[in-house]
Amino acid sequence: MFQLNINEYENLKSHFATSSWGGTRKLPYVFTEQGVAMLSSILNSEQAIKVNIHIIRPDSYRDY
Repeated sequence: MFQLNINEYENLKSHFATSSWGGTRKLPYVFTEQGVAMLSSILNSEQAIKVNIHIIRPDSYRDY
């Protein structure tokens, strides 16, 4: 997990609709692909299992 810098945040923000209340006051923390895989492998839920399977598939990277 790491914190985005201002350039990364602005680039990411431009891909999504932003709320009118002004959004976050701090730069967000995000997970790497490997971090998401590790996290989903220890969480015991149906959604975590689906995410882990989606990450492991080589063709799933094209969805993002």
